[in-house]
Amino acid sequence: MKRFALPLILTLTFILAACSAATSSSNPSSGASQTAPQPASVSTTSAPASNDSTARSDQQGAVTVKVTPLNLDSATDTLDFEVVMDTHSVDLSMDLATLATLTTDTGAAIQATKWDAPRGGHHVEGKLIFPAAKDGKSILEGAGKLTLTIVNVDAPSRVFEWQLK
Repeated sequence: MKRFALPLILTLTFILAACSAATSSSNPSSGASQTAPQPASVSTTSAPASNDSTARSDQQGAVTVKVTPLNLDSATDTLDFEVVMDTHSVDLSMDLATLATLTTDTGAAIQATKWDAPRGGHHVEGKLIFPAAKDGKSILEGAGKLTLTIVNVDAPSRVFEWQLK
């Protein structure tokens, strides 16, 4: 039994080191050590993520969700959003199409039709797709604000908002 203990300990050490390195490198601007658990925080949805002016990020519980609209200015039949989810402790095998709703300040509301991403894991990236029209009318017509709400991803609700031109 002793001869298996050392390889097992070394393997676990390498796995934990890899996860720790990924966590600390994902936030290069942070000078704080990543060894102690960080308190859960909620980012404001009105502030864009640093990489892209249209990206929005929400960090609640153990999952960070980043959403970037792909075609709000040139929507055809669908409104598409790139969604990136990262965690080290939650299985991300859910179907976001069943958990996501798109609403406007004009009262239009529409359910996602497709979550085009691999199921499972701790780092998932994919496309969340909504129909661009409801009852033959563009849901963006006359709207000034667009809100994407995702429920039950290690938090009761995550809200992402964009001001429309």
